[in-house]
Amino acid sequence: MAIKIAQEPHADEVLNSSPFALLVGMMLDQQYPMEHAFRGPAKVLDRFGNFDPATIAEAEPEGFADLCATPPAIHRYGRSMAGRLQELARHVVDEYDGDASRIWTEPRTGKELFQRVRALPGFGEQKAKIFTALLAKQLDVKPPGWTTVVGDYGKKGYRSVADVVDAESLAKVRAFKQVAKKKAAAAAQTADTSAG
Repeated sequence: MAIKIAQEPHADEVLNSSPFALLVGMMLDQQYPMEHAFRGPAKVLDRFGNFDPATIAEAEPEGFADLCATPPAIHRYGRSMAGRLQELARHVVDEYDGDASRIWTEPRTGKELFQRVRALPGFGEQKAKIFTALLAKQLDVKPPGWTTVVGDYGKKGYRSVADVVDAESLAKVRAFKQVAKKKAAAAAQTADTSAG
C-alpha cells in the first residue's frame, strides 16, 4: 500500500521511496500538523539535494539548520528539529550502516521492533508505539507480538497517523485527537478542583 500521509504527491513519493524519510516524518510529527510533518523530508530533499543519512549526518550544522528553517520550514521549530534530524541520521549510520529499513526488517518479534524504534533519537514511548503501528498497518511489518507492544494503536479505527491513508482518514484522526485532548483537559481540571 502506498503511503499518503503527507497528502501531497511529491512528499508522499519521498516517503514511499526512502525508509529514512518515513522515519524523519514520524520524528517531526509533534506539536505540528501531521501532514505538514511528513512533508518535511521532501523539503529537505529538494533543498539539500539528497536524503542519504550519512550525507545529512555529516552536513555542517548551521548551514543545515538554515536550510531546514527557511520558509516553508520543515517544522514550527525548524532549527532545533534540524539538529534532531542530524542526530537521527547519525544513529541510522552508526547502528544500521545507513539503512533505515533494517530497523524494521530485521527484528523477529514485536518487542524487538518496538525496542529498536524506542531507541531512536526523538522517539519517546508514545511515538515508538505509533510508528510500530504505522509499520504494521501500512507496510505490513507484523512480527509476532506487535499488537501487544502498540496497545490501542493496533486496533481498527482512527487514533493516530498510523491510520492515515487519505484525506478522509486524516480528518477522522484529527477529530479523534481533538476529543482526546478535550477529555485530558477536563480530567486535569477535575483533578485540580479536587486537589484545591
